Amino acid sequence: MTATADGENAPHAPGTATPSLALGMIGNCTISALVDARAAIVWACMPRFDGDPVFNALIHPGADAGRFAIELENFACSEQWYEPNTAVLRTRMTDTAGNCLEVTDFCPRFHSRSRFFRPVSLVRRLRVVHGSPRIRVHLNVRYDWGETTPTLTRGSHHIRYVGGALTLRLTTDAPVPYVLSGEPFLVSRDHNFILGADETLMEGIADTARYWEQETISYWKHWTMRLHLPLQWQDAVIRAAITLKMSLFEDTGAIVAAMTTSIPESANSGRNWDYRYCWLRDAFFVVRALNSLSEVGTMEDYLRWLGNIVVKAGEGHIQPLYGIGLEHDLPESFVPHMAGYRGMGPVRVGNQAAEHFQHDVYGNIVLGSAQAFHDRRLLQPSGAAEFSRLERIGELAVQVYGTPDAGMWELRTRARIHTSSALMSWAACDRLAKIAHALLLPERAAYWAAHAQRMQEEILARSWNAERGVFAESFGGRELDASVLLMAEVGLVNARDERFMRTLDVMEQVLCDGPFMRRYEAADDFGKPETSFNICTFWRIDALARVGRREQAREIFESMLAVRNRLGLLAEDTHAGTGEMWGNFPQTYSMVGLINAAMRLSAPWDSVI
Repeated sequence: MTATADGENAPHAPGTATPSLALGMIGNCTISALVDARAAIVWACMPRFDGDPVFNALIHPGADAGRFAIELENFACSEQWYEPNTAVLRTRMTDTAGNCLEVTDFCPRFHSRSRFFRPVSLVRRLRVVHGSPRIRVHLNVRYDWGETTPTLTRGSHHIRYVGGALTLRLTTDAPVPYVLSGEPFLVSRDHNFILGADETLMEGIADTARYWEQETISYWKHWTMRLHLPLQWQDAVIRAAITLKMSLFEDTGAIVAAMTTSIPESANSGRNWDYRYCWLRDAFFVVRALNSLSEVGTMEDYLRWLGNIVVKAGEGHIQPLYGIGLEHDLPESFVPHMAGYRGMGPVRVGNQAAEHFQHDVYGNIVLGSAQAFHDRRLLQPSGAAEFSRLERIGELAVQVYGTPDAGMWELRTRARIHTSSALMSWAACDRLAKIAHALLLPERAAYWAAHAQRMQEEILARSWNAERGVFAESFGGRELDASVLLMAEVGLVNARDERFMRTLDVMEQVLCDGPFMRRYEAADDFGKPETSFNICTFWRIDALARVGRREQAREIFESMLAVRNRLGLLAEDTHAGTGEMWGNFPQTYSMVGLINAAMRLSAPWDSVI
């Protein structure tokens, strides 16, 4: 998929573009960066996903923004694409005279010395395609959420950015004086930029950058080659899978929900949240989507992180999210000196949802762990010890079942007995029964099956609203919530059950704007949502396929493919009227939905071979 810069990236200020989510993502499971259509890095946190944004222009546009731009003088147009089946991004820019320059961006990731080499490093390689392009390099590093300008020191081929708890070093074979001054210069040969830890390279700059690019491309192509893909929509699935993989913080096994903070769910809505943490719910869906592609390595990494969460919690409450280093305190604060995305603040750091009681968390832990008891391919399959720890989670699911909570949408001012939370308590017990059966523990299997049966009967009875003829969002409630569609996906009810099919029909009338689906119909802490929530649209696609309406499901899926950005990425939300993306980016939940829909709707391989 190729992105072409046009009105979507009209000038916002000299040398910059209007902030948008027409961005590419590069990463290596240690850090990531977002690159706009003119080859400017507008967002990158270091030394890890939830760290200080050393490049912050995405949410702080202006002259003092942190960004790493390669500006082509007299810019006319650009095109952008990923090297096929990799996380290596290429941007080709042409000026009004036809001079053309190509920028290659990536974060190194490959096997070296029996381990993954994935340093805190961004690599940018410049190649002249045609003529004699003239560029400016603007490298504005910022620390402490934009408040600290680093002290610069220089060497013959490097610049050090000293400040705060982090010192970065740019090593380059471009003219250092031009990089420091921002003076324009003609590019007559290839140039390389390596920005990372304050360390001296062991080899030459060009040789190092070239080798890292070659090995990184090789790594991603071999990783992709092992995926089990559907027959149709393979490019879309591959891009989604690579994006999910890059959302893994491999040091600990945590999976972040998105790479950004404070991109509003809709214009001027105030629904600005920090998503750079690991939600147990979102991570389960990521693991399951990658497992469906036969990529089980991410699950094994995640289970390391999840095991630490379970042991650390003991018999106590488990939060819905944690920091990627197991941090449990994620106090929410504001960054008042930052304007926000397109000036739409506030900018938030931390997430109050870590303090919530969301009872679906226990089911998500069990669901995320279940495959490890059945899959014989794993290097470390789970057994009796892991089952014992998981049973403690099951007991917590039983304990909280049928009690009020904030729900999966993290409502801050309202608690109810949410159907989706009760559903996940049932799922915990149901899967524990199946695991016990696989482990030849008939008494434990019977114990958990009895809990599951009791819960199933009660959920179906108490969530049913006879007046509207729907499964409601809470016990005894009447309002609609898209999360109820998970009833069929996790197996509580057969999708062909008349009650489920009736619920789906009413949801389509009330929650849908054309192909897109909103989360719920009731007003929340900020009023009624204005945009559709992408994962809900994918839940609708799944439900339609299950009830036999596959053609309609395929039409809606094509609509979702059409609202991705031109590099194949999705944010959290979509505006039904304009098709514009909103919310944090790229959203793992959305990329999960894309994979799941393709796997469910694709024609079978045996139809062509």
